[in-house]
Amino acid sequence: MSTAGSSSSALRDLYLQESGRIRQEFACTGNGEAVLVQRTALVEKIALQLWTDIVCPEQQGPRNFTLVALGGFGRRWLFPHSDIDLLFLHADRDSEHRLKDRIRVFSQGLWDLRLTLSPATRILQECDHFDPANVEFAVSLLDCRYLAGDTDLFTRLHDTVIPRLMTRESQSLLQRLADVTRNRHDKFGNTIFHLEPDVKDTPGGLRDCNLALWLNLLSSMDKPHDWPDPKSLLSASARKQFDPALDFLMSIRCFLHFRNGRDDNTLAWDAQEDAAQRAIGVYESKELSAAGWMKLYFAHARSVHRTATQLLQEIPAAWSPLSRHFQTLRARVSDTHFSVLDGLVFLREPSALRDTEMLLRLFHFVARHDVRLSTTTEHKVEQILPSLAATPPKGAELWLYLGETLTQPHAAEALRAMHSLRLLTLLLPELKPIDSLVVRDFYHRFTVDEHSFLAIETLHRLREPRSEWEKQYGEILKELEDPELLYLSLLLHDTGKGAVSENHVAGSVSIAERCLQRLDLESSERETVLFLISHHLEMSAALRRDIFDSATVAAFTEKVGTPERLKMLCLFTYADIKAVNPDALTPWKAENLWQLYIAATNQLNRNVDQRLHPDADVHNEKIAQMRILAPTAGRRVKTFLEGLPQRYLKTYAAQNVLRHLQMAELLCKQPVQLDLIRGRHWFELTLVTKDRPFLFGKVAGTLAAWGMNIVKATAFSNQAGTVVDTFYFTDRFRTLELNLSEWERFKRGVSEVLMGETDLDRMLRSRMQADEKRGQPKVKIEMSIQSDNLCSSNSTLVQVVAHDRPGLLYTIASCFSHHHCNIEIALIDTEGQMAIDVFYLTANRNKLAPEHLKQVEAALQEALHSRTETQSQKIVCTPPL
Repeated sequence: MSTAGSSSSALRDLYLQESGRIRQEFACTGNGEAVLVQRTALVEKIALQLWTDIVCPEQQGPRNFTLVALGGFGRRWLFPHSDIDLLFLHADRDSEHRLKDRIRVFSQGLWDLRLTLSPATRILQECDHFDPANVEFAVSLLDCRYLAGDTDLFTRLHDTVIPRLMTRESQSLLQRLADVTRNRHDKFGNTIFHLEPDVKDTPGGLRDCNLALWLNLLSSMDKPHDWPDPKSLLSASARKQFDPALDFLMSIRCFLHFRNGRDDNTLAWDAQEDAAQRAIGVYESKELSAAGWMKLYFAHARSVHRTATQLLQEIPAAWSPLSRHFQTLRARVSDTHFSVLDGLVFLREPSALRDTEMLLRLFHFVARHDVRLSTTTEHKVEQILPSLAATPPKGAELWLYLGETLTQPHAAEALRAMHSLRLLTLLLPELKPIDSLVVRDFYHRFTVDEHSFLAIETLHRLREPRSEWEKQYGEILKELEDPELLYLSLLLHDTGKGAVSENHVAGSVSIAERCLQRLDLESSERETVLFLISHHLEMSAALRRDIFDSATVAAFTEKVGTPERLKMLCLFTYADIKAVNPDALTPWKAENLWQLYIAATNQLNRNVDQRLHPDADVHNEKIAQMRILAPTAGRRVKTFLEGLPQRYLKTYAAQNVLRHLQMAELLCKQPVQLDLIRGRHWFELTLVTKDRPFLFGKVAGTLAAWGMNIVKATAFSNQAGTVVDTFYFTDRFRTLELNLSEWERFKRGVSEVLMGETDLDRMLRSRMQADEKRGQPKVKIEMSIQSDNLCSSNSTLVQVVAHDRPGLLYTIASCFSHHHCNIEIALIDTEGQMAIDVFYLTANRNKLAPEHLKQVEAALQEALHSRTETQSQKIVCTPPL
């Protein structure tokens, strides 16, 4: 064996042995900082050995070339699977050309050890140049550290070039660094409160720790050769919270790297359970649940985020030009109590906050003008909290200012500021159990408290609508008589999730009752708030029914009672869904929510005589449009519409109906007519053909076999047996999105299945096998089947709740077909990994007989059970839903 080979083998053994020891030590102590120090020392030792073996026998040679550690390696923050940032620094091009082969072999030596290397090669002159497109390199120089080579060259870099660059380009650097940070924060919704956070990149994570240190360092380097003491970068008071938070985050990231075997920084559900059991980052001997441990995480992330955002706000060079303009405008809102400088609020009289009224005015001011508290003002607030806790404000005094604050355009930010300072839970202790509370439903993206703030923020954003939907809902908001009651309801609506209760809605109502009593609201105001909380899921539930069915609308309207409550409940539902996660309020849901609101409004305003013909006007208007568009097609239209339900005309525009008619008239030439279009959010496949057994299920199965995810479906048939089925689906693997040539093959594939020319079962088996390799689901969904023979005058309703998976709709629809059921309407919905599918069924155009329904339920249970052996299930037959 060669000497080089022996050396490489020895280094590999050293790295594996020491890495194992470091991992074992972490398993015993959970000390993340120790891991970083030891791994940095290990990698440095290996790099220096390779240096002397390959580059130069002397550590301080050769001349005009030096090896520099940057980034995490430079600041001795090497996590178990972190990249190793190295700078190969040359004095000139001659050195670069002369040593390039040795550098290549040196780098290969590190790669051979399976170390992830991020190398950069520069001559000294290039390090004095700032590239706005590569701000990361300039910032990484702030953490530079000498490893080997020419010490004089490194001294020139460290003592002259870098300070000169930072001093000259400080404003550009600060602004670009701030822009990069704001873009990163925007990506995560500007909140730390994610249920599965990335401990590196999420606001309040390790990148924000770096940011705080970099911002202070850059702002301190006001003259050449001035490298401030690292310990002086943060004040003693800031260090008191920052250092424990940094230690906690370091330990978590080490834990995740060891656990995942790679640079994966996502604190997923199962990782949270494991971290809590092992008390990662917790040095007190106490047992914590995953939710309790996550509260510790959010407390530390809040400290880091607060420090970082304060620095972004307080360093003028970090502002964007637009931000500078707004800061100038905000300075004009100063009044006799508060002054605004650079967008930060200062107290004109430091002792003013001893007056509780002035404290409440302060946050009303923040909510109204979109300003932030300065560090000194925050400190003053924290100072008065102990005395305030002894005699907290309550009753009309508190509600007067809280109600006014909630209606201000930036109320959510004011609430977050109060919450961060622990003031909000002091004033409203009912919110304390949901502070940073993680509820594991795999649908919500944020903690319970942040979800409530987002819901309030969502409604206030309607003041400046950015879409037609926001404009429509914004008009309802303007009409409210008491909007503060709606905002208070949103603030309290999920408090029951922090209580020991099987029904969080009932728990929230009980908690809200105590809160409203302490706030001394009038009885009518209390009734409104409690109504909204107790019924805040009603409208979402109604969307899973046929909202064009008069019985559905009538049942919902009866629960609402008044137009004002309907407006509030509609806005509540809009905000509640949209605050779940960015994708929760799909255009389909927004449209259906609006349709239900309009139908319920009409129901409330309709007189007795009009109730007998609720759809006559809509019918006439739609048919009149078709007569204008196709004046010669009157009789053909009438024949086509014969036997179709009234909701068909409510579902489709006149142009779509005429298109369906054209497709129906082509059935004599081609028995399966398909139309595929791509919408803004999904694809839409319309099928027109003659009715036949298993039709709906076969289409659903074909879509599943192609890897499509069905998000909505409608099914209609006329008296002549012509079917119009429309499937709305997303393309999971972007097959159609990236390959236009696949559109025709896709339609041909659907047609061949319907014509019996292709084996659908074989296609599905291939797809299921591929999907099974993707791993098991994170959560088990309790399967339930609910049926109702009373809620619709024409159909039997069956609702299936199950774990969403490819082929689920095919399984359900096939079961219905086997038992001679016709699907009149299919309402497909998904919340996270939970499918909630509602079907309106008939048999021979009538409701299902009780005995027939029992057979269908039993068969459906068996069909789904065979696919979900590990999931629990139940059948629930209920009164009208």
